[in-house]
Amino acid sequence: MARVTVEDCVERVPNRFELVLLAAQRARNISRGEEITVDRDNDKNPVVALREIAGETVPLKKLEQDLVKSLSRVPEPEPADEEVLDLIPTDQNIFGLQDVSADEEAAGMAVEAEPLSAEDIEAAIEAELGGRPRR
Repeated sequence: MARVTVEDCVERVPNRFELVLLAAQRARNISRGEEITVDRDNDKNPVVALREIAGETVPLKKLEQDLVKSLSRVPEPEPADEEVLDLIPTDQNIFGLQDVSADEEAAGMAVEAEPLSAEDIEAAIEAELGGRPRR
């Protein structure tokens, strides 16, 4: 029965490679629980998908969109821990402490901060470590 179904499908989707991709996507959708639009007749999902394509009971545009979406999916970013957020650059830890006046800030210009002394750097490190001295 599948061979006859493929022959019927080629009339609707002339490119056999595209037909395979669309039928595979439809079979995956059926496996995920989408409603079947033809009688199952004890057939497996790929055969049902081909019968649906041949019978024009599923929209090909939707199958194409599902296929593109499944192939172009980007992995979801993992949520960042609080420790990781501390490591993300901010204006303060990139540029150091700067004195920026309102006029220059509005113009997009910042006044360069004076270089930090060794004591200031040590104090900043201790403050960042929660008051614990460095080892």
